[in-house]
Amino acid sequence: MNAWGYEGFGQIGLRLIDFTFYYPLFMSYLWMIGAVHFYLRFEHRFAHIVAPPSLPHYPGVSIIVPMRNEADNARETIGQLLRQRYPLFEIIAINDASTDATGAILDELLVEHQQLRVLHLAQNQGKAIGLNMATLMSRYEYLVCIDGDALLDEYAVGWLIQHFIQGPRVGAITGNPRVRNRSTLLGKIQVGEFSSIIGLIKRAQRTYGRIFTVSGVVCAFRKSALHDIDYWSADMLTEDIDVSWKLQTSHWDVRYEPRALCWILMPESLNGLFKQRLRWAMGGLQVLVKYFRSLLAWRERRMWGIYIEYTMSVLWALSMGMVFMLWALGKIVELPEQLVVPTLFPGWNGVLVGTTCLLQIGVALWLDAPYDRGLGRVYYWMIWYPLLYWMLIMLTTLWAIGTVLLRKRRARALWTSPDRGLKPSS
Repeated sequence: MNAWGYEGFGQIGLRLIDFTFYYPLFMSYLWMIGAVHFYLRFEHRFAHIVAPPSLPHYPGVSIIVPMRNEADNARETIGQLLRQRYPLFEIIAINDASTDATGAILDELLVEHQQLRVLHLAQNQGKAIGLNMATLMSRYEYLVCIDGDALLDEYAVGWLIQHFIQGPRVGAITGNPRVRNRSTLLGKIQVGEFSSIIGLIKRAQRTYGRIFTVSGVVCAFRKSALHDIDYWSADMLTEDIDVSWKLQTSHWDVRYEPRALCWILMPESLNGLFKQRLRWAMGGLQVLVKYFRSLLAWRERRMWGIYIEYTMSVLWALSMGMVFMLWALGKIVELPEQLVVPTLFPGWNGVLVGTTCLLQIGVALWLDAPYDRGLGRVYYWMIWYPLLYWMLIMLTTLWAIGTVLLRKRRARALWTSPDRGLKPSS
């Protein structure tokens, strides 16, 4: 009898099944404990306050917006930025060789708004290059970076900048992205995911010492910290993960600010969602490879936790893949006894996994409830989340392993406009 409550498994199949069961169970409770600790220590006193506390001074801020083929979103994104309740800021929009009307729209807005500056790139250079160029032309020490489809909350800059003033070793802060397209099942599930996986885990990682990555859709940086690490890397598929590791391995602090809200569009097709998560998986694996040797040094010991955590998640995906493969092969040929996986359906202990997952989602939605109205309505749909998420993680991780190993190390990471889903009507 194994952890899933079934007999007939071979020894190797049994060990694989046990790992795929116990690993997410353990991590779920670890994340919940860390997230609740973060909430009680850093968050609860200000959770229901909209405007940030007054700062001793208000340094200038450069808001950087990389764009490629964002004609449908450019006016709305820039218009929302101009509503920031912060006294001194500029906006730098990067048109990365768009093939639609993005460049023309930005030029029109440039005439209308003195706070806006526009950088046109003649060829597609990739997000990292665009960010580097905008940083070098920015006027101010503090940068806030968002995506071209994002709507930044009007108080977000103030919530982010307070961390730089409080801590001279703070190199970056990641904000709280919220999904705004919720008309489909995938959209509703991702609302819960951004709380239960992204928000909850960032709170927990901040409690335990290091954050795996800032959210590229809403984050802030100290320019001198970026200069110290030689800015963003052009050859990394996920520049946000890499810059987070570059900062933290150079002993800059990275924080999470849940009150810095940013409303984003997410894929609402399976194809678009798969492509997005594949890129995330490939970026994470690139980081595992890039930083392996440097993390062997004792001085980098505070990074070991998140490195081990992500490595274990890759091993979990491999184990899941092997379980599926052994089960399928067992239907075709007779396997050695130790490799037998007679079923994929969990036994009674599978109820514990499902209950724990729903508990994690419930805790996460409770933590984010002050910032996002109506989260309780998406909880009903989250029963589908474990199946979708586990399958997606397994498939994208397995695909990414082969792709990363075959990819040229120094190839520049260019970008194309992702699936933005169904834009909500205003």
